[in-house]
Amino acid sequence: MALDLSRWLPPVLLPPVLLLAAWEVLGRFDLVASGALPALSEILIRLWVDRADYPAHVTATLLASGAGFVIGNLLAVLAGLVFVMSPVAERLSRGVNIAIFALPPIAIAPILTLTLEGMTPRIVLAALGVYFVTMQATVTGLTQYDTRAADVVRAYGGGRGAVLRLVRLRGAVPAILSGFRVAAPNAVLGAILAEFGGGGRFGLGAYLLGSLGRGEPDRLWGIGLVATIIAGLSYAVFALISRRMLGASISLSLNPAAAPQVPMGAASPLLGLGAILMPFAVWWALLWAMQVPDMLGKTPWAVVDYLFLADTAPAARAKLLAALAETLPITLAGMAAGLAFAFALAVAGRLTPAFTRAFLPIALVTQTMPLVALTPLLVLLLGRGTAVTLWITISVTFFPAYVMIAQGIAQVPRAALELPRAYGATGWRELRLVTLPASLPWLFAAVKLTAPRALLGVMIAEWLATGRGLGNLLNQSRGYLDFGMIWTVAAVSVILSVALYLVAQGIERTVLRRMGMIRQN
Repeated sequence: MALDLSRWLPPVLLPPVLLLAAWEVLGRFDLVASGALPALSEILIRLWVDRADYPAHVTATLLASGAGFVIGNLLAVLAGLVFVMSPVAERLSRGVNIAIFALPPIAIAPILTLTLEGMTPRIVLAALGVYFVTMQATVTGLTQYDTRAADVVRAYGGGRGAVLRLVRLRGAVPAILSGFRVAAPNAVLGAILAEFGGGGRFGLGAYLLGSLGRGEPDRLWGIGLVATIIAGLSYAVFALISRRMLGASISLSLNPAAAPQVPMGAASPLLGLGAILMPFAVWWALLWAMQVPDMLGKTPWAVVDYLFLADTAPAARAKLLAALAETLPITLAGMAAGLAFAFALAVAGRLTPAFTRAFLPIALVTQTMPLVALTPLLVLLLGRGTAVTLWITISVTFFPAYVMIAQGIAQVPRAALELPRAYGATGWRELRLVTLPASLPWLFAAVKLTAPRALLGVMIAEWLATGRGLGNLLNQSRGYLDFGMIWTVAAVSVILSVALYLVAQGIERTVLRRMGMIRQN
C-alpha cells in the first residue's frame, strides 16, 4: 500500500520535504557531479565540526550588513520622499540613482578597502545594495495613492503635507516593506561581496574565500547554508510585517490615476543634460573628497583618455568590445527569462495560491543564498559554461521582480474584482481585464529593478566561474593592477544598466499614458 504523505504533512510542506529527501539520497550516493552535492546530513555534520569558526564570521557579516541595511534604507526612503515631492530633483538624480545600483560591487570592493578603514567598506557596499531597491519601492508606493482620499483631505483644508502624511505615506507602507524584503538579502550579499573581494580576516565572505581551494564541498555548502539562513530570516521578518500591515493600508477600490506627471517645459533638455552629467560630477567629487591617489582612482577624463587617447587605447577597446560581446546577449536573455518566470509565478499565485505557497520556500532559498556562496557550488554542478551564467542570472532577477509584481497584484482592491466576478468571469479573465492592467506600474517597476541585477549576476558568474566577458576582464584587470580598465568596466556596466533602465522607463510611460494611467497637471 502506497504511503500517503499528505496525511502526515501539510500540503505546503510536502514539496520542500520531498526535495530535502531527494537531496539526501543524491548526496549520500554521490550521484551529482561525483560528490559535488553532499548529502544534507554531511553538510550538517561539517557545520557541527566547524562550529567554533562561525561565531566570529557570522558576527562580522551581521554587523556590516545590519548597519548597511539601516543606513541605506533610511537614505532610500528619504530620497523617495524628495523625488515624489520634487520631480526636478528626481530628474536630476536619475542617473546617480541608477549608477549607484548598477555599479558592480566586485569592481569597487578593492578600491573601498584601500581607501576606507575597518568595517566601512562592507557597510558601504551593503548600503549601496539596498538603496535603489527601497527607493524604487518607495517612489512606486507614494505615486500609487488613492486620489479620492487625497481629495477628501484637501476638502477639509489639508495641504500637500497633510496629503503626504495621511494618505500617501500610509498607502506606501506595503510597498516600502516590500522593498525591505528584497533589500534585506541584498545587504547580506553586499557585505559578503566586500568580504570576499576586499580582504579581511572575519566574515562569511572571507571564510568562503579561504575554503575555496580545499576541495571540501560540504564546507562550501555549509557556509552557503548559513548565509542563506541569515538572509532568509531577514526576508521573513519583513514579509511577516508586510502581511500584517497590508490590510490596513489597501484602498477600498481602484485608484483612478497614478501620480501626476509634471511637465518640465523648456527646462526639460537642461534637466536631461544635468541628469547625464550628475553621475560624472559625483564620481569626480568623491575621488577629490576622499583624496584617492591618481594611480588608484580614475576620474571620468582619465577613463576617456585610457579608452580613446592613450597609446594603449586600441588594445583596451578591443578587450572591452570582446568582453561586451560575451556579456550583453546573455544579460538580455537572462533578464527576459527571469522576468517571464517572475510574472508566471505571480500569476500562478493569484490563480492557484497553494502552488505558490509550496514553491515559495524553494524560490526563497535560491534568492537568499548569496551569489558568492552559490556560484562555486553551481560550478561544481553545472560546469563553467553558459548554463551556469544563465542559471545565476535568472536566480538573481526573478525573485525581486516576483515580489514587486505580486505586491502590485495584492494591492488591487477586492471591490474592483467583484464586478467581473458578478458577471461570471473566470479567474483568468478577471486577471486579464482588471488585475494585470491595475498592477502595470508595479510590473514596470520590476522591469526597471531587474536590468541592473541581471548585469550584476552575469558579471559575478563570469568573474567566479566562466572566465569570459566583463566579469572576467574585471578580474584579470585586478590581477594586473590595471586600474584604468577596472574603472572603465565599472563605467561601461553603469552605462549599460542606465540604458536598459531608460528603455524600460520609456516603454512604461508610453503604455501608461495610452491607458490613461498618467495624468497631466
